[in-house]
Amino acid sequence: MWPLTVPRLSLLLWLLCPGLAGQTLFQSPEEGWQLYTSAQAPDGKCICTAVIPAQSTCARDGRSRELRQLMEKVQNVSQSMEVLELRTYRDLQYVRSMETLMRSLDARLRAADGSVSAKSFQQELKDRMTELLPLSSVLEQYKADTRTIVRLREEVRNLSGNLAAIQEEMGAYGYEDLQQRVMALEARLHACAQKLGCGKLTGVSNPITIRAMGSRFGSWMTDTMAPSADSRVWYMDGYYKGRRVLEFRTLGDFIKGQNFIQHLLPQPWAGTGHVVYNGSLFYNKYQSNVVVKYHFRSRSVLVQRSLPGAGYNNTFPYSWGGFSDMDFMVDESGLWAVYTTNQNAGNIVVSRLDPHTLEVVRSWDTGYPKRSAGEAFMICGVLYVTNSHLAGAKVYFAYFTNTSSYEYTDVPFHNQYSHISMLDYNPRERALYTWNNGHQVLYNVTLFHVISTAGDP
Repeated sequence: MWPLTVPRLSLLLWLLCPGLAGQTLFQSPEEGWQLYTSAQAPDGKCICTAVIPAQSTCARDGRSRELRQLMEKVQNVSQSMEVLELRTYRDLQYVRSMETLMRSLDARLRAADGSVSAKSFQQELKDRMTELLPLSSVLEQYKADTRTIVRLREEVRNLSGNLAAIQEEMGAYGYEDLQQRVMALEARLHACAQKLGCGKLTGVSNPITIRAMGSRFGSWMTDTMAPSADSRVWYMDGYYKGRRVLEFRTLGDFIKGQNFIQHLLPQPWAGTGHVVYNGSLFYNKYQSNVVVKYHFRSRSVLVQRSLPGAGYNNTFPYSWGGFSDMDFMVDESGLWAVYTTNQNAGNIVVSRLDPHTLEVVRSWDTGYPKRSAGEAFMICGVLYVTNSHLAGAKVYFAYFTNTSSYEYTDVPFHNQYSHISMLDYNPRERALYTWNNGHQVLYNVTLFHVISTAGDP
């Protein structure tokens, strides 16, 4: 049995420091490693250890040191070039002023034509020559600058040679090459996680604030079933009567607020419990218990269906209100709806939905009052419920659909901005997406797995 955490930055850190892959993993935190998870089979053999290096790890890599030294030398050369440029400009101005002075003397000499005494002219020439004396120091400086230029050229040649050697050693990857390597590593990581299967939630990481955008309530998400190369982000501000959905090309574009298109839904939404699944948005139509499936590529509604008996219009919302009567979720096993009916006396109902027809496949009555829940999310067929949407919230209740049983839990998480109005699990990234008081926030999760060793040698 073991927990698994999948931090997104570990791929990039491994990519930047590939030479560290062969080092001993069990180093102390002071040496730059943080131990996230460990695994041990029943027979005592170590199965896997996942670690993420701290920021100082790359600093110990030899090539990183060489690159830093190169950067320092380049900075020194740049500063020297700036000094030479300023000095050259100053000396050029001086030479031009001397040229003007010499022309003036020549003109005076030609105009004198015997009208000025030799003694008088000699005195004026002597006075003017004192102004020309600094020219000798300027010439000396030029000689010194010439030697400096020769030295800088030699340093540039050395820097170019060192950089070429490092590029040859590292493969001289361009941006697209690095992106392809990241995608390949991410695919391997997700494949490994899928082989491990499902697990029980045992921990939630510290929050990672992605952006502060929009009003106090809203939702944001990525497609839970898209390939890893598809990193589009969807953004829906507000909790009722909204129709505008922004689609950002990447998470980076979402952070910068650029490269997005707009979808205008044919029917307004209610609540914040929307989800994007396999290219379509699933949401609750405003002032109804109708589920709408909107397809982004065709910009059309593929299907809509009423959810039998489901409360709506703030009849059975979460504790924070906001027309959150119906909440749609996706986990490793598919599409779910969380809601409440009068027949269930206000308790949370979990229903498995057919994503093509929106028909209810099966339902479970959890027995947990929905108005007492802050938010909820599904992981591996288990509904996890928080006891509050405010500061101090924790994952308090878990309902297992595979056994139709429940248990009370105590999994704390840091509610940094004190008002969560959306909380959803993304099985592709194994992360929680939250909208917290106008902030878009991510949490990594730790799952407890049972690893079978049957058939192992």
